[in-house]
Parts: sequence; structure tokens; C-alpha cells
Amino acid sequence: MIEKTMPLWASIPFVIMLAMIAVGPLTFHHWWENNRNKLIVSLVLGIPTAVYLIVQGLTEALLHQVFYDYIPFIILLGALFTITGGIHLKGDIQAKPSTNLIFLAIGAVLASIMGTTGAAMLLIRPVIRTNSERKYKVHTILFFIAIVANCGGLLTPLGDPPLFLLYLRGASFDWFLHMWPEWLFVNGVLLLIYLAVDTYFHKKEPASNIVADKTQIEPIRITGNINFLFLLGVVLSVAFLNQQYIHAIHDNHAFGFIREIAILAMAVLSLIFTKKSLRVENKFTWEPIKEVAFLFLGIFVTMVPALKYLAENAASFGIETPVQFYYATGALSSFLDNAPTAVSFHNLALGLGDLHIGGKIVAGIPEILLTAISVGAVFFGAMTYIGNGPNFMVKAIAEENKIDMPSFFGYMIKFTLIILLPVYIITQLLFIH
Repeated sequence: MIEKTMPLWASIPFVIMLAMIAVGPLTFHHWWENNRNKLIVSLVLGIPTAVYLIVQGLTEALLHQVFYDYIPFIILLGALFTITGGIHLKGDIQAKPSTNLIFLAIGAVLASIMGTTGAAMLLIRPVIRTNSERKYKVHTILFFIAIVANCGGLLTPLGDPPLFLLYLRGASFDWFLHMWPEWLFVNGVLLLIYLAVDTYFHKKEPASNIVADKTQIEPIRITGNINFLFLLGVVLSVAFLNQQYIHAIHDNHAFGFIREIAILAMAVLSLIFTKKSLRVENKFTWEPIKEVAFLFLGIFVTMVPALKYLAENAASFGIETPVQFYYATGALSSFLDNAPTAVSFHNLALGLGDLHIGGKIVAGIPEILLTAISVGAVFFGAMTYIGNGPNFMVKAIAEENKIDMPSFFGYMIKFTLIILLPVYIITQLLFIH
């Protein structure tokens, strides 16, 4: 029996889904901010796609996408969101350039441990409070988005959603650590640039602001520390409860969700043992994770035809070299969500077969291609407000605190095109060949 090829038109719901995510917050914000409407969009696009796949005999591919990609993905993000929501960082220290630099450097490290969303939500309010007496602080939020909400999350599959999806496709937990040179270079350069920029603006601050900043001091205090134990539990679950260490998972589907059960247990323990007052202080609500769950339900279902089409037609796209994968993944990750973008290019690489690139095979493709996809997806997610989930969240919190953030295009013109893009090009010249 000849297997049917996937027509390009079957990917239209996936394209519409990504387009809605890209333009929704910009063109019909009030309608789009209602999570119920996001769920309606996902169902309207996802249900017909699911029916089509079942009719075409691709039920197994659909079920695999839902049960072995979507559910683990949402459980991990939900657990990280729940646990980090129980950690409260409070205080207002002097907003010197060195102080802000330490905040961003700590965020770069935490991003790979608790995820870019967790690190960003933990640190953004203390950063804003610390800089509340200063006039010039927009640049601090912009670099915060780049470093803490994006570039810091490169070193583990917990760091950024695209990396976790690549982990589910066969990359081992410790494989991501091999990208430490790219992580160190980009975050190090951005921190140095930030130090120079913040030093310049600090010197421009009115004298009265500096005096107020020195006198209104509240020591940094962390509460909800037990959640760091649960966070460690999530890290260990992802690292060790997998086929690499438990071979029975490969042979017996009954063991397939042992990792997810352990991760869920950590989230439940966090809810039980964290004082409700801490979550109130953090302004914790379930709406952000509901938004992710509703949107990605539509994404994961509608992307099945797109992934199959990419695998079948990979050779015709002309994207074959690591440099091409880096920039192509980066370009789409800038304007679409970087998680489905990374999966799409991984499937594209799978469809290319043996490119005679040489080297180790990881997750079914040459390691250098997987590196290019991973680095491109994570770093370029900072290029726009819509490239990665935490970006808009940080922007919204900053604006709630009366910080006049740049517009969508202003963010690109004033920051990403002149700061981030040159750094990313140098990164490619040094590491991606």
C-alpha cells in the first residue's frame, strides 16, 4: 500500500493559528486577552484538522502528538509556573549599575533552571521596585527581556519551551549543556553592553533621584523557600525519569508517564506547603498557564500536517546547512512562537536524511543542525515581543508600573536590530559554521 503524501493546504489551520497568535495581541487586544476566545480559536482550527487526520489514517500520529508531546509540555510548564509562583522575592536596594547587572546575571542562570518564564516572573517585580526611584529604566527592562526571558534559558530543556520539545524528540538532558559557549558569549556580551548603557544613564539621573534611591532601602528577602526543593524535584525528574535511565519506559507504555506523574506531584506539594499569602503577594493567577494550554492545544494539533509535509518535502526547501537552519529558525522564531518553530525545523532536518555533514547524530539529526535550531529558537525569541511567551508578560508588568515601554516596532528599531541582531550574527560567525 502506497502511503498518501500530505498536501500543503492541510497546513493552513497551523498557519492561521500562528497568525492569530502574532496579530491577536496587536490588532484586537481586548477580544484576544480573553482565554475563552483563545480556546475557541484552537478548537475551531484543531477539530477539523483532527478529523482530517483520522480520515487519512493518521490517528496514531495525532495521538502521539497529543499524548507524548502536548501533555508532557503543558505539565512541565504548569509545574514550573505553579512552583515559581510560590517563591516571593521582596526588597528595594540601591539601583546602581552593578546592582542591576547582578540581577540580570542571576536571571541568566536561573532561566536555565526554572525556565525563562519562571525566572522572569520571579525577578521582574524586584527589578522594577529597585529602579522605582530612577528616571531612566526602560533600557533595564529591554535587557531583562533579552537576557532573563530568553537568552539565559539555553542550557537545559527546562530553560525554554522549544528545548523541552527537542528533548522529547530524543536529545538527552545533558546534551543542552554543550551549548555553554554560546550561552556564555551572548549573555556575557549583553551584560557588558548593559553595564555600559546603565552606567551612562545612571550619570544622567537627576540628583534628587539618586538621593531618594539611596535613602529608600529595603533589604532583599526571599520567602517560600521550600519551593526550591520542589523545583529540584522537577529538574531531577526531567533529567533521570526517561528512557535513557529507565529502559522499561521504551517497552512498556504503562511507565511512559512516570516523569509527568513525578512533576505533577511536585506542583501539588507546592500548592499544599506554600502559604496562600505568598501567591497573593506574587499576584499569582492561573490565567497565564490557561492561556498557554489553550493556545498550544491548537498549535500541537494543527501542526501535525505541517510536520508531515516538511518531512516529506525537506529537500525542496533549500535549507541544508547549519547557518541556514540558524537564521531560518531565528527569523521565524522572531515573529512566531519559537516552540513550534523549533519542532518544524527539526522535522525539516529529519526529512533531509544523510547530508554528509558528519559528526554525532542527536534526536535523529546531525548534532550541528540541532544546535543551530536550538540556539536560533532561543536567542531570536527575544527579537520581538511575540517571539517568546515571557516577553509580553514582562512588558505588561512594566507598563502596569508606569514604565513607558516601546511599541512593537519601536522595540525592534530601538533595541533588537541595533543590539541583539549584531550579537547574534557574531555568534553565528564564531559558533555555527
